[in-house]
Amino acid sequence: MASLGKKVLNELKKKEFRDYLMSTHFWGPVANWGIPLAAIADIRKDPAIISGKMTAALCLYSMVFMRFAWKVQPRNLLLLACHFTNECAQLTQGARFIKYNYLSDNSDNIPKK
Repeated sequence: MASLGKKVLNELKKKEFRDYLMSTHFWGPVANWGIPLAAIADIRKDPAIISGKMTAALCLYSMVFMRFAWKVQPRNLLLLACHFTNECAQLTQGARFIKYNYLSDNSDNIPKK
């Protein structure tokens, strides 16, 4: 186990890793994680507050940037993971929006324009 700890510590000390930590390849995705975390936090909130248009826009946004993260060289797997998580969260929110506004029996659930 001590050997594994030494290997990890040696990797963290390398110039390449320090350069990665100081790059937009790292900080861009880190800043982006706020979007999926907010969507995940909203999953327990009332579905009446979900914006269908914003949810659709965020789904499209994440699809585009998942492709970008895969195509850019070197591949940005942190960005890919961020947008994959956001896509899943937004699809969940979209399903909640549709269920609440279009599939429930309540006559009060008319979508607001």
